Amino acid sequence: MPMIEIPDSEIHAYLAEPSGTPRGGLVVIHEIWGLVDHIKDVADRFAAEGYLVAAPDILSSAGVTPSVGQELAELMSNPDEAVRTAAQPLMREKLTAANEPEYGGWAVRQLRATVSYLGSQPGVEGRLGVTGFCFGGSYSFALATAEPRLRAAAPFYGSPPDLAAVASIVCPVHAFYGELDQRLMDSLPQVTEAMKQAGVDFESTVYPDARHAFFNDTNSMTYNPEAASDAWGRVLDFFATKL
Repeated sequence: MPMIEIPDSEIHAYLAEPSGTPRGGLVVIHEIWGLVDHIKDVADRFAAEGYLVAAPDILSSAGVTPSVGQELAELMSNPDEAVRTAAQPLMREKLTAANEPEYGGWAVRQLRATVSYLGSQPGVEGRLGVTGFCFGGSYSFALATAEPRLRAAAPFYGSPPDLAAVASIVCPVHAFYGELDQRLMDSLPQVTEAMKQAGVDFESTVYPDARHAFFNDTNSMTYNPEAASDAWGRVLDFFATKL
């Protein structure tokens, strides 16, 4: 599938097309490793289910190209703790630009342009959703607070948005977590309550014995095949219902 330039943006995206008229358009947002082959594979899987998918590259401009991201992913998933520890300075260096305050606003603008592109494509007809993983899960939440055209958002183990911004979400949200992902588990009750107070249609699925990044089948340290399989079925059902 091709890389395309997203109109009115500063980014490119991997485009995965269905075989017939699309069931809707999906933005698939990558992990902190950038637009690596794993995310392209996820986009292809959604396209095989009938969706027109754009997986935008929002980290290359911040210094994490796919090749750099792949290197970082391999280092940080190495079973040798010494290797992981030695890679921490490189990890911090490469993510410096993405941690700058202005980056978040820039990234959301690129994602909104991606939504506009998908919404303009034949057959999509306003059926627009977003999903993402880790870093991409966090930006799925952020996009949902900023983009009223979305009809569904499915963040995977993403950090929640500023809870004051939750009231801006107008689409249903189904979030997925691993029970062993302690930081996100600690914040989930507050997120759930904020969603309830804002009247957001919010559901969370938490998988026992699953860790952060349980869906990533290229990471032997975190992948949980049972949780990943169940989540895949649930996210397909969610999009099929809401889009």
